[in-house]
Amino acid sequence: MIDLATWNLSIPVGVPATTIDTPQLAGGYRDHYFKSNDEQIYFWSPVNGTTTENAHYPRSELRETYADGTLHNWLYPAADNILSARLQVNQVPSSGKVVIGQIHNADSHWPLLKLEYQMKDSGSADLVYKIRLRPTDAESVTHVLVQGVPLNQPFTYYVHLTPGGILSVNFNGVRWYGKIGAAWATQPLYFKAGVYTQDNSGYETEAGAATYSRLRISHR
Repeated sequence: MIDLATWNLSIPVGVPATTIDTPQLAGGYRDHYFKSNDEQIYFWSPVNGTTTENAHYPRSELRETYADGTLHNWLYPAADNILSARLQVNQVPSSGKVVIGQIHNADSHWPLLKLEYQMKDSGSADLVYKIRLRPTDAESVTHVLVQGVPLNQPFTYYVHLTPGGILSVNFNGVRWYGKIGAAWATQPLYFKAGVYTQDNSGYETEAGAATYSRLRISHR
């Protein structure tokens, strides 16, 4: 069972996009863009959906909270911070790109880390991480970690940010790790997961979609 008691949910409807608060989500919320049961959760985000404030693309995406719905932002030196998932991507837009996990910065529009599924012309996708080593970096650096993942094939990811600033990213057992810039230590961070469709042009039938059979966060 995936515990939804420490997340809220953004869905691509309304202006700006609607946020479903934690108690409502944990109470069994379901709609056109998000479905859950004891075994899995499903996210769907069409390219013509509305966006959150200051965003360019639509999302059906979870954001870390406390159980009462208060936003949970954390400083990485205080704990071992872990986000892990097992999922399959079911649909991609014409850009081929869907973000499936993030470490975001509560004080900036620029995240520390994005995990992205990038479909290629071959019909299978690369599993990619995009990282900013410093909070002031305007552009993230993109790295391909795993290749050849088709739609509807399950895979795993595991993200670990230690109190010493060592960030590791693991896709299907293939791991990268490195030290992030010390300036990140004072930035309030939070995890995100779901489907953040990297496209905003086309009809509703064009979308990003994914099914998660495991999703966990911890700060220990």
